[in-house]
Amino acid sequence: MSPTPLIETSALTKRFGRATALDGLDLSVSDGEVHGFLGPNGAGKSTTIRVLLGLIRRTSGSAHVFGLDPWTDAQMIHRDLAYVPGDVSLWPGLTGGEAIDLLTSLRGGADPQRRAELIEAFELDPRKKARTYSKGNRQKVALIAAFARPARLYIFDEPSSGLDPVMESVFRQQVLRARAEGATVLLSSHVLSEVEQLCDRVTIIRDGVVVESGSLDELRHLSRTSFRVAGIADVDAVRSITGVHDVHAVGGSVEFEVDSDAIPAVLAAVAQQRATAVTAAPASLESLFLRHYSVTR
Repeated sequence: MSPTPLIETSALTKRFGRATALDGLDLSVSDGEVHGFLGPNGAGKSTTIRVLLGLIRRTSGSAHVFGLDPWTDAQMIHRDLAYVPGDVSLWPGLTGGEAIDLLTSLRGGADPQRRAELIEAFELDPRKKARTYSKGNRQKVALIAAFARPARLYIFDEPSSGLDPVMESVFRQQVLRARAEGATVLLSSHVLSEVEQLCDRVTIIRDGVVVESGSLDELRHLSRTSFRVAGIADVDAVRSITGVHDVHAVGGSVEFEVDSDAIPAVLAAVAQQRATAVTAAPASLESLFLRHYSVTR
């Protein structure tokens, strides 16, 4: 029996006048998973999230969070939901600590010990006024407020925007802690390495529709493996194999990409050529993403 979807949309459509932002989007996020939500600007990610938060009303189709309608049951949904946008605005006259307390009060207040631990981990000075904060520090305030009280569902829309690599690592640690505590996370991000490290499943959308969805292992077979081989005398022998692409020489080596079902033939050809060195890089989420957005456009 498959896990119960905590978030589910079916044929979700959202139009703004003549512009269609979502065009029949089907999204399913299971209870207890970290789900990556990928797509370039304009693909419909933020519109989907705004529908799920009850901030805008869908044009047609259905959307459910915790089995509830976000538009009619937003108040109930937000009791168990923490949300962090990619560009956080704070009350300029409040200190960072006061902003954290105000945000967490909307969900019943922060856990004092966890609040203190998060402030230390994110290296935030909570005594400074929000007006003095950089974009990264404003982002830290929202992240601390989100994690300072456990939630059933976390929705992050480009959450690490403005964070340096050290703070990105802290964010990842907190996501993993939330998942270990049984929470569900929907993570919209342009940082593909972040998604690859954190997510159990990913959904890639384009022009308001889903183009791929599944676990990383399920999606990797759709992409190609990169090979770098040194010592090949007859490059044409490799180039002629069905499923081999983009063969080119780099220094004393040959680089090329291989479809998954062609790998055995490539390995046999490389062995016959008595190659001196072979490096194979498994398909990454980034290569799959670029295959949809760079190659197909």
